[in-house]
Amino acid sequence: MAGRGGEAVRGQAVGRPESGGPSRRLVVLRHAKSAWPAGVPDHERPLAARGRRDAPEAGRVLDAVGCVPDLVLCSTAVRARGTWELAAAQWAVPPPVRHDPRLYAADAAELLAVVRETPAAVGTLLLIGHNPGLEDLVLELAGDGLDDALDDVRTKFPTSAIAVLTWQGGAWRSLAPGAALLTDMIVPRGRKD
Repeated sequence: MAGRGGEAVRGQAVGRPESGGPSRRLVVLRHAKSAWPAGVPDHERPLAARGRRDAPEAGRVLDAVGCVPDLVLCSTAVRARGTWELAAAQWAVPPPVRHDPRLYAADAAELLAVVRETPAAVGTLLLIGHNPGLEDLVLELAGDGLDDALDDVRTKFPTSAIAVLTWQGGAWRSLAPGAALLTDMIVPRGRKD
């Protein structure tokens, strides 16, 4: 669900996983709303006006809820890169980003394979990409969720949607289906000027 008047809808609490290892967060961000210009290949589609409003709000929301990442993995698609650039511009010091062509049109298994390559030093990872792969990944990894977060993702994971998954483990390569807790489902919406 999207908040009205630029407000983000989010869960009420941030949960903590219960089993051993350091606490880790996977923050999943679907690219902001894109345009459909005639004759432009899908990979090259830019952000629409609404996407250009919503992407900065996603950056502000991530900062407000304490989810500025240590590393960003971003699809090479123009709309995903534009989402990243506008969101990151909201932070004093943006984290490093890796634009990975494997994230474009990837399914959940392909996305998880890329996530599992994350260095162990990374505590919070931001993954920016596309549906249906992102939604499927969130639902595959979430063994449980707080409040209505799982139902919200099952209902719709719209453009600019953010899912926050927490889990505990020594290495990203050990992240497995059902191992994470979905603590938040947020849909940032920027205000029209």
